[in-house]
Amino acid sequence: MQQNHHEETIPGSMWTLAVGVLVTVISLWVGKNLSWTMPEQASLQAPLVDNLFDILITIGTALFLLTDGAIIYALIKFRHRPGDETDAAPIKGNLPLEIFWTAIPAIIVIFLGIYSTDVFREMGGLEPPGHHMGGSHSEMAQVMTAPDPDNESSKYGVGAAPDKQNVPADLQVKVTGLQFAWLFNYPEAGIMSGELHVPVGKEVKLELVATDVLHAFWVPQFRIKQDVMPGKPSQMRFVATKTGVFPIVCAELCGSYHGGMRSKIYVHTQEEYDAWLEENAIAAKNQDAVETVAVNTQDLSDEEFLAPYSSDLGIDRDTLSEIKSLASAITETAYQ
Repeated sequence: MQQNHHEETIPGSMWTLAVGVLVTVISLWVGKNLSWTMPEQASLQAPLVDNLFDILITIGTALFLLTDGAIIYALIKFRHRPGDETDAAPIKGNLPLEIFWTAIPAIIVIFLGIYSTDVFREMGGLEPPGHHMGGSHSEMAQVMTAPDPDNESSKYGVGAAPDKQNVPADLQVKVTGLQFAWLFNYPEAGIMSGELHVPVGKEVKLELVATDVLHAFWVPQFRIKQDVMPGKPSQMRFVATKTGVFPIVCAELCGSYHGGMRSKIYVHTQEEYDAWLEENAIAAKNQDAVETVAVNTQDLSDEEFLAPYSSDLGIDRDTLSEIKSLASAITETAYQ
């Protein structure tokens, strides 16, 4: 009697389901556990950005596992065997498969576009205060041709959240970017400072402008960044949620000493902030407050700019000049 031997195998659909579940679990885990790579959250805006970051990492991990997994599987499954000189099976195409791998990325891109736009809207990026296109044609032409620092409609940037569109900020600070420093002016208190001081839990509005070249005001822990442009005022609002000291970085290449254009933002309790205002009110009486806060380094020679740093290293001006002359000689020799 002839016996039929039938080898049982796992159906392809089961393998597909198992791989899909495994990729989903790994991707979700990576998306939720990679937040340690980000700075601490110190503003109301930070969780919005981090949630978007988690979703991007989750989707990116899934795509990486699927595409690279498919490549590795193909390398092993369809590798050339010794002695096999036959041609590969002819493949003309698979229309359902092509529709599938086109539709899925399209859906993902549309979803990310909608979600990221909603995050930008929640942060106040779509409707800065007063940024309306209504009014007469003459009013619109005036706004477009002559930017006015005091005109809200001429400013770019991140305004108030949708639920606070008509609510003024608790604190307003004018920020000036110049090579290579930040200046912070408190109009109501008449204080000029080289560091930004704000109370915790209060909405702060920054009005930013540059005096020379393009800069970018960036606070990583707050997840906020805004271009600071000459002749084109911009603005940004935020609410700090933690007290402490956080770095302010220029995120736009603005010159030779761009890397040194840094400052700090001090987030105080309300009592500490009131005390700071009282202690620094005397600065309003100093007519040369700008010069005492920062020096416009674009007008300095290399020796003058490096003098404070070289003195800390015990290098006098003559030695610094000799080093510069030697470096120039080496450079000239290298290009000859």
